[in-house]
Amino acid sequence: MNSNIQINKPTPIVPGDDLIKFESTTDVRETIYAMKDGKSVLITEFYSNGMLLLKELHKHLKNRLPNKTFSEQRAYRAAYHQLSNQVLVKIKKHEVVLKKAPSIGWLEKLYPDNNSFFLTFPQVQGLNSAWQWFTNGIKVPVLRNKIHPFYGTYFPTRFDHLILFDNWLKRYEGPKKSAIDVGIGSGVLSFQMVQHGFQKVFGTDTNPNAIVGLQEFMGDTKLSRKIELFYGNLFATIEKEAELIVFNPPWLPAASPIENIDEAIYYNKNLFPKFFAEANNRLSKDGKLVVLFSNLAEITNVSKEHPIEKELAKGVRFKLEKCLKKTVKTASDKTKRNQTWRAAEEVQLWVLTKV
Repeated sequence: MNSNIQINKPTPIVPGDDLIKFESTTDVRETIYAMKDGKSVLITEFYSNGMLLLKELHKHLKNRLPNKTFSEQRAYRAAYHQLSNQVLVKIKKHEVVLKKAPSIGWLEKLYPDNNSFFLTFPQVQGLNSAWQWFTNGIKVPVLRNKIHPFYGTYFPTRFDHLILFDNWLKRYEGPKKSAIDVGIGSGVLSFQMVQHGFQKVFGTDTNPNAIVGLQEFMGDTKLSRKIELFYGNLFATIEKEAELIVFNPPWLPAASPIENIDEAIYYNKNLFPKFFAEANNRLSKDGKLVVLFSNLAEITNVSKEHPIEKELAKGVRFKLEKCLKKTVKTASDKTKRNQTWRAAEEVQLWVLTKV
């Protein structure tokens, strides 16, 4: 595996001359209208000024955009994303140049040679959250140890599908010589397989941060000898066959072109046909292909098509051994978004074998 992988990180910004400053006495409404005219805003004085401006931006958009249905929520988030990314902060000597700003270790880790630059306020918030997750770790119910996700790496915040997979692994009686984890992310499925006695897991990911982060996390431990990493799309450069192939793909079709971490949430129309074609060549004769999925796209009316059912209907490469389903826990009371559809959501574990 190539150790000279370029990590994904927020690109330092060079602001134009029409940068307006925002401090505690600045008129919020005027600032938001200036942003809608395309102006960028520099947060000065306190870190909390940036939080205040974004809070007011949310209020402003809520008064103007409906935010009820799933597609309206998507439109609202797109509008907020565009405007909030015009709010900038200065970074100097790996610190945010604002009073009472958090100390963020990623600034030194990701930009060792850059002493002075600008980032958007949401990027800084994202770096701060990611630093907390990385340093404190995240407890996942199916694992003995916490995971420490690297910046820009997808990690699970809901665990129903992982519990489903763990229960399936407990009953799995096939050979445990080798498995392939397609889209390893923060490594949860691979760690589960190692916990359940798999001797070797080959993990792939298109996200360089996932590969670099896991390399760093595993270091020279026993785990690093059990899990081998490959940077690349789907099966990357893996040619060998495995007894088990596991895939936890994105659960929603993409509505527009997707960037880095969004690849963990949205899929394009070529993903599944390509995956099944390649999996057919990598799965051993009596092996099992496990795909973790959800009915999310169907119940939110984003798509009528179920990519796994579509593949099985062809009857050419794979047949269904079993499909396990688990109803998802209802949304937290703290969730502000309208998530009535959550009552009908279920996670699915599809076990396929070769025709």
